[in-house]
Amino acid sequence: METKKTEEEVEEIKEAVKLEASEIEYVSYGGEHHLPLIMALVDSELSEPYSIFTYRYFVYLWPQLSFLAFHRGKCVGTVVCKMGEHRNTFRGYIAMLVVIKPYRGRGIATELVTRSIQVMMESGCEEVTLEAEVTNKGALALYGRLGFVRAKRLFRYYLNGVDAFRLKLLFPSPLLHPSLATVADKDDGNWHNDHIPIEECSEVH
Repeated sequence: METKKTEEEVEEIKEAVKLEASEIEYVSYGGEHHLPLIMALVDSELSEPYSIFTYRYFVYLWPQLSFLAFHRGKCVGTVVCKMGEHRNTFRGYIAMLVVIKPYRGRGIATELVTRSIQVMMESGCEEVTLEAEVTNKGALALYGRLGFVRAKRLFRYYLNGVDAFRLKLLFPSPLLHPSLATVADKDDGNWHNDHIPIEECSEVH
């Protein structure tokens, strides 16, 4: 049985219906005032719980790889990433990607990911990886359109027992062009990553 929508949810839907691409403002992580916005989005949408230390690990060490999307002053989407040496490869990693439901399917997730990938490429990354639930068709479709391939299936990877695909994008790629966002159409659905492996959150020594 469908639950009754709250007044706030109804207003969000009304705003999103009238949304034009030019109304979305994208900003890179700008400091502590952005952290609660990121945490609120991720905690409300993703299935895996994270501590504040996990968020700070990413945004403090790689602030240039985290972006937020705003509509009329309201934060409606975010992406959180990292990059570094991994098994003799300098790679980027997309840890969290969230766009709230009324704003999905409008290219916001594509733009957020594209901005992070561009910074990773310009910083010398050789590849980008992430994990997505095998049942998350929206995420798999989005990343597939951006050139990611399925590198491995990870069995019972999430706390809920669902398997994951590890996706990988190798550089250089003709898709990594300033117009990368146009590669993925706007039928995105659910795009988020639901789990950060332990090795991705280990302390930097």
